[in-house]
Amino acid sequence: MVTVSLNLIQSHLNEVKVEQMFRLLESDLEVQSTLRMSNVMAVERLKYNDHGPVHSKIASGSALEIFEHLTQEVTPTTVKNKICSLEDAKVIVLCGSYLHDLGNSIHRIDHHIHGCIIANPILDRLLKKVYPEDAALALRLKSEILHSIFSHEEEVGCLSVEAGAAKVADGTDMARGRARIPYRTGKVDIHSLSALSITKVEIEKGKNKPVQILVSMDNPAGVFQIEEVLERKLKTSGIQDLVDVIALERGIQIRRTDTC
Repeated sequence: MVTVSLNLIQSHLNEVKVEQMFRLLESDLEVQSTLRMSNVMAVERLKYNDHGPVHSKIASGSALEIFEHLTQEVTPTTVKNKICSLEDAKVIVLCGSYLHDLGNSIHRIDHHIHGCIIANPILDRLLKKVYPEDAALALRLKSEILHSIFSHEEEVGCLSVEAGAAKVADGTDMARGRARIPYRTGKVDIHSLSALSITKVEIEKGKNKPVQILVSMDNPAGVFQIEEVLERKLKTSGIQDLVDVIALERGIQIRRTDTC
């Protein structure tokens, strides 16, 4: 069982290309500046929750954790389609989840489209560093990463396990810490109160399905967050039949989502 947290990403940097890409993302001026602007637009102007660098790292760690559980029972789409290796597929998951919210730096509306436009030249530059001797592979990976960014929007269906892992991981970052900024600035609504009730989110190998997500909360208000955030993403993730979501109120199960 692994708790969704800022430190989760570190446990998945055990392959050379994955670690190299993460270090590049973390140190890239354009990536970090754009994520900072995503928070200016989302948090400071729209009073939404965190969509910046912290959210990117949390979503990335969760996406790689979900992907690891999935690949124990299903073949990743890109591997099945002979696009790349399993390690390269993890690079796709990492980049898709880390960069998915870049478009918020322009506007929340159509941010999944803006994100693809912004990420395109960034990926050209960073993938060239990780895959200096295989330009064709780098281009294939870029297409898959852009697909992940585009399809993280709730209404867009994911066409790969990789994109699905990134999308569901985005929805798992809903614990109270992510809601504190808008709440402190005076935005008190069902979204912030629901998020504040969630104490932790845990990802583990499921008993009936490859992935089980446990959402612990102090009171049932957290169920709203599950229904309006996580489950809406799960429905169009393409991996909805591979994931269980269980809501726990003070350790007691109060809700289970077997299918969406």
